Amino acid sequence: MNYPISDMLIRISNAQAVGKEQISVPFSKMKFRIAQILKENSFVQEVEKKSKKGRKSEFDYLVISLKYDETKQPSLRGFKLISKPSRHLYAKAEDMKPVRSGYGIGVISTSKGVMSSKEARKQGVGGEILFEVW
Repeated sequence: MNYPISDMLIRISNAQAVGKEQISVPFSKMKFRIAQILKENSFVQEVEKKSKKGRKSEFDYLVISLKYDETKQPSLRGFKLISKPSRHLYAKAEDMKPVRSGYGIGVISTSKGVMSSKEARKQGVGGEILFEVW
């Protein structure tokens, strides 16, 4: 697993393609915040942090409840990774454009934490554009 954020998004996308209700991903603070942003913007239903005891240690993971509309179509239709480990793309607040004519969001890592592109524009902060989701 080279890039944990893309791994989480791919797991969500694949699970929704086969109609699963929940997925679990290894915990990190950044993935937890990204999952909260997806929940705030109605792309997933619920996000929960849980712990599991292994043989020698205890580890945390996220349980993400997926969301579907009334016709059983996934709420998260697609995503596009912008920054990757090999290439980081940054933008100022005034340079951030709406994603898919306002139907999607961008997720930005700023000096004030990870937030959606709408919130970053509102607060006037720029940062690294992680990905777009619609």
